[in-house]
Amino acid sequence: MTALFMGAGYLVGGATGVVIALGLAAAMNLFSYWNADKIVLRMYNAREVNAESAPQFYRLVEQLAENAQLPMPRVYVIDTDLPNAFATGRNPDNAAVAATLGLLKRLNQQEIAAVMAHELAHVKNRDTLTMTVTATIAGAISMLANFAMFAGMFGGNRDNPLGGLGTLLVALLAPVAAMLVQTAISRTREYAADKAGAEICGQPMWLASALTKIERLAHEAEYQPAEKNPATAHMFIINPLSGKSVGALFSTHPTTQDRVQRLEQLAQAWGKTGGTPTQPAARPWG
Repeated sequence: MTALFMGAGYLVGGATGVVIALGLAAAMNLFSYWNADKIVLRMYNAREVNAESAPQFYRLVEQLAENAQLPMPRVYVIDTDLPNAFATGRNPDNAAVAATLGLLKRLNQQEIAAVMAHELAHVKNRDTLTMTVTATIAGAISMLANFAMFAGMFGGNRDNPLGGLGTLLVALLAPVAAMLVQTAISRTREYAADKAGAEICGQPMWLASALTKIERLAHEAEYQPAEKNPATAHMFIINPLSGKSVGALFSTHPTTQDRVQRLEQLAQAWGKTGGTPTQPAARPWG
């Protein structure tokens, strides 16, 4: 993503653009490492909860974190009826998991447990830093593309090695290239988190059921915060975009059908071997 950002900087401003882009990328990577989780949570107006304000949900996450042998993450809820969830944070000691109120209201306890186990799997696999930094740089690339289009309209191509063509390439292709990189990262990590999440909660079919239900319910209406920040779409367990925007043409997630099929195969394999790799401890949801 940094190389892509520098390439776009070159097409907009030549050698000077590369230096500026490199400096910005370094600063953004450093800033993202320490602050990107806070930015993403603020984007979605996530509200932190604890054992007093959301006892059942908090204790469920606490039990799953214990199953996964992880430190207890910060727990957030997002005020929307559309079911979804994501994880963020630079490492397991500074992680946060967030679920929408729609997820907590419209899924049963087993499905909620499976979704949060999936998000904790991202934390355990250290996907959260990669995915959050990717979202930050992808957003910057989109801003650079908008700047290139603005500069092209007003003839600001003096340092551009390709003139108007370079500006046009950045404006049209840079966001697409960034989305393709996000897609490759997210698809690989979602498969791994599905498997690890099934191990944490002990039941692959709980997650299969949850994915099917979220896929059906998550697009009942446009989720405006996600539509305004499409660079963060790959962080959610199911793509929150409605599919009406250009960015949504490139799915940041594997198909739900494919994910469910893999989980079914995992459940069958566990049944043949007589158990699961990780036996879940007693759970507060029964």
